[in-house]
Amino acid sequence: MKRKNMITLDNIKEAKENLKDVAQNTPLTLAPILSETFRSEIYFKKENLQLTGSFKVRGAYNRIANLPQDKKDKGVVAASAGNHAQGLAYAAKQFGCNATIFMPEATPLTKVSGVKSHGANVVLIGENFDEAYAAAMKYKEENNVEFIHPFADDDVIAGQGTISLEILEQIPDLKQIVVPIGGGGLISGIAIAAKAINPDIKVIGVVATGARGMKESYKSQTPIDSASVRTIADGIAVRDVTPKLLDIIIDYVDHIVEVTDNEIANAILFLLEKHKLVVEGAGAVATAAIMHDKIDNIEDSKVCALISGGNIDVTMLSQIIEKGLVKSYRKMNLIIKLMDKPGSLTHLSDIFKDCGANIVQIDYDRDSVKLEFGEAQITISVETKGEEHQKTISEKLKQNGYRFKQI
Repeated sequence: MKRKNMITLDNIKEAKENLKDVAQNTPLTLAPILSETFRSEIYFKKENLQLTGSFKVRGAYNRIANLPQDKKDKGVVAASAGNHAQGLAYAAKQFGCNATIFMPEATPLTKVSGVKSHGANVVLIGENFDEAYAAAMKYKEENNVEFIHPFADDDVIAGQGTISLEILEQIPDLKQIVVPIGGGGLISGIAIAAKAINPDIKVIGVVATGARGMKESYKSQTPIDSASVRTIADGIAVRDVTPKLLDIIIDYVDHIVEVTDNEIANAILFLLEKHKLVVEGAGAVATAAIMHDKIDNIEDSKVCALISGGNIDVTMLSQIIEKGLVKSYRKMNLIIKLMDKPGSLTHLSDIFKDCGANIVQIDYDRDSVKLEFGEAQITISVETKGEEHQKTISEKLKQNGYRFKQI
């Protein structure tokens, strides 16, 4: 039994009209590798290529567009993990409206810089979204300005729902849409629109294992807040569950799955390497769910994975690339002990040369208290060509009497 929902398909169509000169109709393209792997037609909706780097500009702009002029004149305030902040800052600038955004202290620099570039005031406070939200609400009361919620707001939800309109205009016979879930505003808007157009379509939500409050709440049909959240998908790292959004999700969403940080990292690297797409953690969770076989009935189907954002911190991206290279046997990191005497390092490097492994980094330590007198320790990174290549290198080192550990 569906509860009374105040957001309709007409609201979402009105939002599309508000956004017609602002939000881009982002590319919707076939993902050939995943399609072949799962014997299906799998598509990516690339909201990482949206203005400000994520879908959030849709809801933020629609909310301010519907705000009375006297409230625009007073300014707006918001709390955000990053993407809503950029969308709202951009929207506020278009309307000549002052914006103050409260963001968690650990928000990636790229997102903070993006917000400031649109002229908004940024206040970094708290360990997560919910603590930044509390500070923003205090500011709202003290300054009598309009608070623009990142997900629990009808105009914001309607704005996000415009994504469904674009997807189903291009693929009307789509069978499933796979969508990230943080606070739930994105999937609520998408599901309301999608089900209104095609009641048989399946809407699948994806949470991160480190922020699974909405999944647990969906399962038990009652709000269950997380004690804490921790995930590389900072855009969906929401601790508390909003009852209104849970009600919508219970009514309109067919299933919720979860993916681990390692699975998210794999998807980020896959999208970067195979599709030339820079995607943040939250933006990669739908792809991760498909890649790691979390979605049922995917064969012989048409499925769309929403890539919700691309505002990833370059430091995080470099870590993911590094770990991905090691995991895929394209990089080998070793700690090797050898005698501290002339020629020792040359002999070691000749082994790597003979194996066809390129040395990319090396550190020589002869002073550690853990070493015996006359010993040295080498920490070395080499480029390799797969698992068998690494086995060959290990065997050569053993044959030459080296003690080593792979890290």
